[in-house]
Amino acid sequence: MTFLHFLLPFLLSTAGAQAALRAGAARVDITDREAGPVAEPSYVKALALADGPARAVLITVDAVAIGGIGRIDDGYLARVRSRIESELGIPARHVIVNASHCHSVIRRDVDALTVEAVRQAWRALTPVRAGAGRGTEDRIQENRRMKLRGGRETDVRRAYPMPHDEDVVSTGPIDPEIGLLRLDRIGDGRPLAVLYHFSAHPIQGAPDNGNTADYPAFASRAIEENLGEGVLAFFVQGCGGDINPARYKDVHQPHDAEPLGNRLGLSALRGLRAIRTSEGAALRILNETLTLPRSADTAQRITALHARRDELLRSLQGTTLNFKTFLPLYVEHKLSPDLPAYYAHAYLHEQDRGRADLRTLDAENRDALKAYLRNIETMEELTRLQTNLALIEKHHAEAATLPPTLDVEVAGLRIGGFRLVTFPGELTVQIGLNIKQRTPGPFTFVAGYTNGYIFYTPTAEQRRNPGYAQEDCDTLVAPEWQALFEAKAADVLRRLDF
Repeated sequence: MTFLHFLLPFLLSTAGAQAALRAGAARVDITDREAGPVAEPSYVKALALADGPARAVLITVDAVAIGGIGRIDDGYLARVRSRIESELGIPARHVIVNASHCHSVIRRDVDALTVEAVRQAWRALTPVRAGAGRGTEDRIQENRRMKLRGGRETDVRRAYPMPHDEDVVSTGPIDPEIGLLRLDRIGDGRPLAVLYHFSAHPIQGAPDNGNTADYPAFASRAIEENLGEGVLAFFVQGCGGDINPARYKDVHQPHDAEPLGNRLGLSALRGLRAIRTSEGAALRILNETLTLPRSADTAQRITALHARRDELLRSLQGTTLNFKTFLPLYVEHKLSPDLPAYYAHAYLHEQDRGRADLRTLDAENRDALKAYLRNIETMEELTRLQTNLALIEKHHAEAATLPPTLDVEVAGLRIGGFRLVTFPGELTVQIGLNIKQRTPGPFTFVAGYTNGYIFYTPTAEQRRNPGYAQEDCDTLVAPEWQALFEAKAADVLRRLDF
């Protein structure tokens, strides 16, 4: 037997070790502790990945958006990518940054803190096994859009009242799936990092209204504490544009994200424990630019909403009641619709004497109550209209000097059997459901709020809503954007396998 025969197994094992997927994870606290009480800290987390020459990093930030709104400005992504590429050699377009969309207040030096998290993760690279899976959770979220009689749609927001129950025809779908990626250290088999993908707004808040990273913070804590020391859980926000926390408008108990997060964390753990990791997982990343058409109908929509506002204002009627007199009168007529003014014997006394004074008073009060209630309903619709009209007018004014299209990043990330495609808008849930349905592969997921921020991106049907909801008013894109993105997402996901 020649020397080469002895050397060949060593060379092959060394080459295999060098080519093995490596990962490192780190987190840095970014909470602005000078902004007020803190209910739950906010973090930036970095998952560094290397597979032979391929390098990438996935960053998750407990923030409302990557630019556009909140503390992270529009230059953040470029600055962070530039420093990471310069210091660590990771290509700028291989840096993926997802915002959880929680409304926490973070430190203004989040750029430097983000780079520090990536540095720590990169220094901690170690060979890992990978496995993909899924969980399910359908108790903590609800679709906030409602179809109304007459074909209009509205949404559930704390910014304005709900429509009347009798006017609500149906609500939209949710996506209960939790997308899962598990990375275990090859050396001792301990979990190093888990990624869990879910679609819902993290806006439940804390009972004391303290600064909070909301339900993802509690879900991550539940996962990390159960899987043991040295593991980090990364929450990736999906297509939560029209998904609220469950019972979002409940006024009978404090708003508290912790029970929601605990449920999500435990449901994710069930799926994670079923995953069997293996060596040899491939790392692949794509990043492309997609050109989308800007809204071209905002002027017409503004004109239509102004006309509706004028119509509502003209419908307001004078009434003898104010709130002080309305409320007790309303209660009396609800408690005793037939005899609201007084006891039955008084009505009978009048009847016996051929009089109907109380009956006449009741009729007058019923008319006044109806008029006052109509005014309240008009006021509530005006509130919804005004709030959403302001969003359209803001974007219309800003678009006056902008080109008719906008360019966005669409990134694709594959880690073994786990596939993720990203988009910078607040994708509504049907977009994610569509892409998963048309794309082969059991573990394919769609993340919005990634690598930038272009506000809401509703479906074409939602975008053409003859009414007004936040998703179709707080948007920059024309209805045609949906088909363009879904086609691009399918193409990117297909090419991740080659």
